[in-house]
Parts: sequence; structure tokens; C-alpha cells
Amino acid sequence: MILAAAAIAILVTMLLAIVRALLGPSIFDRMLAVNMFGTKTVMLISLIAALAGRADYLDIALVYAMINFIAMIAVMKYFEYGTLGHDGETTEE
Repeated sequence: MILAAAAIAILVTMLLAIVRALLGPSIFDRMLAVNMFGTKTVMLISLIAALAGRADYLDIALVYAMINFIAMIAVMKYFEYGTLGHDGETTEE
């Protein structure tokens, strides 16, 4: 029963994160909300693993957490530099 209440609480916070991602006044609020949604997704997958008694779901949660982290780094790099790749130009000082 307590795990079901935890699942409902996680789903409510995920809904609030989606609302913040859609209505956020700045890009930083939106990025934080998307990151929070990814973190809550990892928590939900871990909770499902506990409910189902399947430890292999934790591997999926870890992979999702790594993908979420790399995606956030890529988004921050894109908004900082305007590109994700290397343009081939080198700066010599």
C-alpha cells in the first residue's frame, strides 16, 4: 500500500514537472523541469522494479539515468554555444 502511495506521489510530481516545462518563463526553468521529469522517471522505474520483484528493471533505470544526464549536457551545450558539433575551426592564441 505504501509503494502505491509513493507511485501516485511520483506521478503527481511528474505532472507538475510537465506543467513547469510547458509554462516555464525561461529556458532554464524548462531544462530543470525536464531534468526533474527524467529523475522522477528513474524513481518510478525503480519503484516498479520493487513492486514487481524484478531487479533487472534497475538496469533499465540506470541506463535511463545516464541518457538523461547526457541529454541535459547536450542541451546545455547547445544553448551555450549554439551547436553540438565541432565546426573545424581552431583558435590559436
